[in-house]
Amino acid sequence: MMALGFSTRVIAAIVVVSWAAVAAPAPATKGFNVKTLNFDEGYAPLFGDGNLVRSSDGRSVRLHLNQYSGSGFISSDLYQYGLFSASIKLPSDYTAGVVVAFYTSNGDMFEKTHDELDLEFLGNIKGREWRLQTNVYGNGSTSRGREERYLLPFDPTAEAHRYSILWTSDTIIFYVDDTPIREVKRSEAMGADYPTKPMMLYATIWDGSSWATSGGKYKVNYKYSPFISEFSNLVLQGCRMDPIQQLPVDEQCADAEAELAAAYYSRMTPEKHQAMRKFRERYMTYSFCYDTLRYPITFPDCNIVPTEQRRFTETGDIKNMPRRRRSKHRSKFFSGSVDSERQADI
Repeated sequence: MMALGFSTRVIAAIVVVSWAAVAAPAPATKGFNVKTLNFDEGYAPLFGDGNLVRSSDGRSVRLHLNQYSGSGFISSDLYQYGLFSASIKLPSDYTAGVVVAFYTSNGDMFEKTHDELDLEFLGNIKGREWRLQTNVYGNGSTSRGREERYLLPFDPTAEAHRYSILWTSDTIIFYVDDTPIREVKRSEAMGADYPTKPMMLYATIWDGSSWATSGGKYKVNYKYSPFISEFSNLVLQGCRMDPIQQLPVDEQCADAEAELAAAYYSRMTPEKHQAMRKFRERYMTYSFCYDTLRYPITFPDCNIVPTEQRRFTETGDIKNMPRRRRSKHRSKFFSGSVDSERQADI
């Protein structure tokens, strides 16, 4: 994530306007068995004045981007490991240059040694698909973001889908609905690049015209604004840090870590591994591990799969972009089959 320049300690007052309650999407807790929160139970406005709009019941939030500002919110507490999840519906129509981000970070506290885990949604020109990018930064490794990029097996603008970041002392897993799409294991090879310091959860929408679509070729066109992303089924599950309590992190978080490790979403079963492999085979369009132009020396923690490597160019991009028919219905991928046709990505 690019720095937004807003302090997590000083948050400007925000004008909140409610909209009529609408039918909620499928519960975010399906398969995870975790509690969802009211906005005020775990979050606070970050920036954007009236561009952050809470539902009348406080269970959903709309983030707006217009020519004056983007918007965002932040968790009220720091977390040392946890599950961070939300159902997100993305803006439709022309969205080039628009970035919707759901991520954890401690950049305001550790300027040069910050940690960060990103789910970044990158908009596109009309008729072209949103892309999803995951990043892993540890101990200030901003030049080694370990980026991966994917297409999605459904239209993320038609209905909300659940996106989750699991972060433990040993493993990071990114989920789309109930399917894990990426697993990062802590290892000696990764060293200090594995995130270990307490982080806060952020959700934002902002103007990424300089890079988000075709390297900045296509900019945000405010003729199509406001761009609106909807967040619901908000989950913060993990060790909430008490900065006043003078206990070592291990003591503060022992019980919460044990509960986190025992949860179903923390266990990678053979079925989950198979689902992740299928997703990555069909939808991953960029991998830092195969980008030999940007990274001439392959990361020591990369698991190079020769059959997979042959599908990518020296820039890390896939040789043959997958295609699909545009559909407003949930993809069959998550029920065991996949659309055979995919629309080209920019």
